Order: sequence, then C-alpha cells, then structure tokens
Amino acid sequence: MNYTFSPDPNDFWTQRIRQVMDRMIPLQLSILKDEAPDTEPSHAIENFRIAAGLATGEFYGYVFQDSDVGKWIESASYSLMIRPDEVLEKEIDALVDLIEKAQLPDGYLNTYFTVKEPGKRWTNLEECHELYCAGHLMEGAAAYFEATGKRKFLDIMCRMADHIDTVIGPEEGKIHGLPGHPEVEIGLLRLYRTTGNERYLKLAEYFINERGKEPNFFDLERQQRNGAEHFKGFHMNKKTYMQAHKPIREQEEAVGHSVRAMYLYTAAAQIAKETEDDTLKAAVFRLWDNIVNKKMYITGGFGATTWGEAFMRNYELPNDTAYAETCASVGAMFFGQRMLKLKRDGKTADIMEQVLYNGLLSGMSLEADRFFYVNPLEVVQALAGKENEYEHVLGTRPKWFACACCPPNLSRLITSLPSYAYEEAEDGVVIHQYLGGSVSTNKADFSLKTSYPWEGSLCWKVSAKEAFSLFVRIPGWTEKWGAFLDGKEIRKLPEDGYLQLDISEGTHELMLDLTLRPRRFYAHPKIRANAGCAAFMYGPLVYCFEGVDNPEPLAELRVSDGLPVMKAFDETLLHGVKPMEIQGKRYKMAGDSLYSETRPEAENVTLQAIPYYAWANREAKDMRVWMTEE
Repeated sequence: MNYTFSPDPNDFWTQRIRQVMDRMIPLQLSILKDEAPDTEPSHAIENFRIAAGLATGEFYGYVFQDSDVGKWIESASYSLMIRPDEVLEKEIDALVDLIEKAQLPDGYLNTYFTVKEPGKRWTNLEECHELYCAGHLMEGAAAYFEATGKRKFLDIMCRMADHIDTVIGPEEGKIHGLPGHPEVEIGLLRLYRTTGNERYLKLAEYFINERGKEPNFFDLERQQRNGAEHFKGFHMNKKTYMQAHKPIREQEEAVGHSVRAMYLYTAAAQIAKETEDDTLKAAVFRLWDNIVNKKMYITGGFGATTWGEAFMRNYELPNDTAYAETCASVGAMFFGQRMLKLKRDGKTADIMEQVLYNGLLSGMSLEADRFFYVNPLEVVQALAGKENEYEHVLGTRPKWFACACCPPNLSRLITSLPSYAYEEAEDGVVIHQYLGGSVSTNKADFSLKTSYPWEGSLCWKVSAKEAFSLFVRIPGWTEKWGAFLDGKEIRKLPEDGYLQLDISEGTHELMLDLTLRPRRFYAHPKIRANAGCAAFMYGPLVYCFEGVDNPEPLAELRVSDGLPVMKAFDETLLHGVKPMEIQGKRYKMAGDSLYSETRPEAENVTLQAIPYYAWANREAKDMRVWMTEE
C-alpha cells in the first residue's frame, strides 16, 4: 500500500506525518546515538556496539533498551514507504550491520544479557524483557523488508525467533514459559505473515494459551531464582499486573498494566482470526467491550492509575491523577485494527478515531519534538510533578524519557496510518479513517481532499483498476450525512456503520458530507470524578480548557447550559484549530474564609476551549477536560 501526502500543506494528517518524518525520526536517531544536546543519553546503539565487540564499556539504561532501536527502525521503514530517502536507508543498513554483529552464533540477540549477565539468559522472563525486545526487533525487521525488499534484518530476526523456539515451548526439555510483557507474540505474527513460516504462528499461539495457567510459570520461575527481583520493591499483584491471573479465555475484565494488556489482546485477536478460534474471539470481544465501555477516558486514554500503570476498577477514571500512557493509546489502535479484521464494525472504528485524535496525538507537541508519557485530563500546574500523588503528572512535555517507550511508539503508529485508514479486505476495499492524500491499493488508487476534522466535506478521486466493493465508514457521531458517487446520491443505509458502494473499473468521484457540530457529553453516574460535570467534542475531537484562554484557577469556573459556539478556523492558533466558545460563570467567595454559609458570588464569563491534543503548547497553565456545570 503506497501513500503520498495531500498537496494541501494544511491537511491535518499531512502536517503531522511530515513532522514525524522530518523532525521526530531524526531527533530520535540522534538520541539513540547519544548525539542530542541537553538530553539524557539513551546508549541504546552503544549497547549494541559493546555487544558486537566494537566498543568497551558497561550496559547502560533499562533492560528493555533494545526495543527503542526496533521501534525506530520500524517507524523509519514506514517513512521510507511514504518517501524514499537514501540517507535514512543507509542509517538503517548501518544499524542492521551492527545488530548482526551483536547476534550470537546460536541466534540469540539481546544486549543486556550479552553484555551484563551472559550467564542468566532466559532465567527471568517475568521481568527482564528478552522476549519483549525480540518482538520489537521482529516488527522492525518485517517493516524494513516490506519497505525495501532487503532480507538481512529479517533473516537476523528469523534466526532469533528460531532460537527462541528451540528454548521455549511445550516440548520436553524446553522452558514452559512466556513473556512477562507481551509483545513477542505480535512480532512472531508479523514474521509469520511476512515469511509464511507456521512455526512462528504456533509459538505465538503457545504464548497466548500458556498465560494464566496453573501452576503459574512466573511463580515457578521466581522460586528458581530464590525470589530474586530485577525490579525491586514492586508490590502489586504480579499475576494481575501481567494479565496472568487466569487464562485469557476466562478473563472478563481488563486488569493490570494497560500497555501489556493492549499488546496481549492485539496478539490474541490476530491469532483468533488466523486460527478461527471462536473461544478466543469471544474473549477479545468481551475484553474490548469492557475497556471501551467501562475503562476508557473520553480522550481515548487507558490506564487510570500510576500504580502499575494499570487499569482501575470499572468506572474508576480520576482526571487529575490519570495515567493514560501514550503507549496504551497506541496499543488500543493495534487492538482495534485486529478487531476490525474479526468483525467490520463502525463502532470499533469510531473508538479508534477518538483515540487517534485525542489520547494518542496529545502524546507529542505540535512541533513533534517534546512528548507526554502520561496524558491527564486535569492539570494544576502548582501540583503537577511536585506533590507525591501528582509526581507522574507533568504540566509540560519533556524532551525525552529514561524509559523512552512512548515517542518511538507514536512515530511508528503515525507513519503507518495508511494501513489504519485503508484495508484491502477479502470482499473489497474498506475506508476506516479519513486520511488526506493518495493511497494505492491492488484494486484502486484513492486520493482524498478534505479539511476534516474541521469541516465535514470529503472528496475522493477513485481510479479503479477493476470492479470491486468499497466500504466507507459513516461515523456514528454524525447526525446527518450525504454520499454522492459521480454526482448521484446514494440512498442506501450503512450496514454496521459502513456504506457499501459498487465501484466499476474506471475513474470516479465520491463525495461524503458529514454534519459536524459541537456536542456536550455527560459521564456515566458511576464515574465519581465527573459528577456534575460536562465535556465537549466537535466531530472526533475532545476539547479542553486551558488557563491561557480562561481565568485561573479553572476550578472556579462553571459552564452554563447550552451548546458551545464554534469559532472560525484560526490558522495562527496552535498550528491551526477551530476554538470553541461557551458561556459560563466564575464563582468567588466574598471573604477569605475557608468555609462560609454564603454562596460564592458569580460573574458571567465567556470561556474558550481548544482541542485536547493541542494543550500544553503555549504557557504552562492549568487545564481541564471535564468542567463543572453551574
């Protein structure tokens, strides 16, 4: 699937994909090389040089440092698919040569254990991320092969996968184990789809099926280590934290570390599709339903607590201490994409759109050079990062992180957006998301011109190479819509959220008009944090209120009844947005008493909201998504 940018430089996704390619990918490479000024060293590439015998020194960084290199190669590979770049390709080739030199003769590849603890390979699958790192490198290898046709990295990672298969599995003499942090399953499935080697599918399936069985592997492994821990002082229920408390087919609720959960469910959904396993299908549908209907923030954030970066109980979604890790939103996109392959459902694609435009995109600055790990829905700058319970909540985006999983995860997702927007299915081509620019599929070439999400008019030019069925998502949030194929109105109703069109060979024009309007939302009464509050959306965009535009403290403000008014698109504001304006009140006490029998005095104020993804790009001010109603 080939993608080219929209000729309109103001196109929403053209702007962001270009930023990732032009700024984010080069920035991340400089950090991986320890060449970025005023940035904590990554040492990730240096670790490979030491493991390869090309440098001396100690391993530095987290035990999962190798994974950053795999994700960078993956995102850079998607960049090459969009825009060939000889210099970037040479950078990847040099990295692949280095990785090959770091690989041991038996196929083993992991710089931490090669450099620091060579005698302890495969002794701490629970904590030490050997399989996790392998999975990310596998994904990078498959992506680079797809981008260039070069097999070297793919062959390296197939050797590693083959090595894993000789060490871990159900057979006698092997470790009957599985990864503490799911990811290798996704990597193995990627290798399977790329090479056709069913050995990789079976190993991924084994890891999914083994999780949660009793006797629990992680308990047994910990006994063999005499209780030794890599990450000391971690007191959360480890089985629940790793989704290993029961087999996935018996799980009713999403629990534990939210990113691990998303990766696990992603692989399970793909295996359910590959193997036509109905019990596994039922499990992932049940877990998806629990996540999006009881544990998802309106912004598309997942994981409500910093304690274990984990889900909380159903409906427990605090705003000012929310974790909502960027990686979890990226993982939700992975999971949703596999769910759509199991069942084409517009509701699933709607959720993915909500995640994409809000909780995921807020993870990077408008300049694509600073990043959020945590994406709260309320910030008080005087507390953020200062008081104990708010240490994880930051009011401004840092340049980088010691644990740098989120930025490269963002870049690989955004550069691979064409595969989320268009799907070549067995029964035709499906348009799930609205991506300005041109995409070539086997059946047709598509070119979309649009000002979405600011306006609801979308116009595709379709050059069909043969007759086929086209399925176009009609968002569930739009009240009215109209579709016209070659000027003729389409009157049929969508099925499961998708409008089916019969496209003949030749050139066609498809017009879609969606009604966009500001919408006022209320949370389920069981969500205690949002009692008496309202939030606002426009199309797929969640809006928030910042102290830059409104009187502080924001807690003194109340929103009045009625819908906001959308102001004109302002290309000078936050790289171009449509602000939202709503009437409200500001309440103040007459005196300085902490408590009073006198109701606070109210004054009328006009409040302005901006898209949530764009907050924290100006002065460091307070922010809220959910506003108290008067």
